[in-house]
Amino acid sequence: MKVVGLTGGIGSGKSTVAALFAQLGVPVVDTDLIAHQLSIPPSPALEDVAAVFGKEYLGSDGALDRARMRERIFEDPAARIRLDAIFHPRIRKAAQTELASLSDGPYALLVVPLLFEADGFRGLVDRSLVVNCTQEQQLARILQRSGINRSLAERIILSQLPPAKRLALADDILENNGSLSELQRQVEACHDRYLKWANDH
Repeated sequence: MKVVGLTGGIGSGKSTVAALFAQLGVPVVDTDLIAHQLSIPPSPALEDVAAVFGKEYLGSDGALDRARMRERIFEDPAARIRLDAIFHPRIRKAAQTELASLSDGPYALLVVPLLFEADGFRGLVDRSLVVNCTQEQQLARILQRSGINRSLAERIILSQLPPAKRLALADDILENNGSLSELQRQVEACHDRYLKWANDH
């Protein structure tokens, strides 16, 4: 089974695109969901978070205090590196296990927000698909999320790979600046190409 890595900046519409592929019958493995599962107890990752950052970064329920940690890592790049070292190897291993468990099919979609930035994830995919949009669209979508103000949203965008670099690394690109129906047409066209590509290889 071939694997397409789906990536893009925060607020670009990766989840929407993944859902559209899923509607077409494509198996989807989402590393954000894996990360969320690792952020709730019981999880050895949380034990490492408490040891490295302190128990104050865990909520009363023992889960990762995502809002507090988000503020910390965007104020302190070294903290982000330490957090990534805790989570990324575990996320990568879980993604590999999930991909290996899928029944045979032409291809699967692996959603990885930091496909080009994080170590080891590009080796899991056969080609990359970037969801792209304008920064204005990005900001508008991010600000609809709870707990994120404009200043934090702009810091998050700046911390990620610049769009031009991401696009230069992409095998395929979906532009998500229009309507949902326009995006759906692009996804369907991509799916048709991927079926042919997967079956030809």
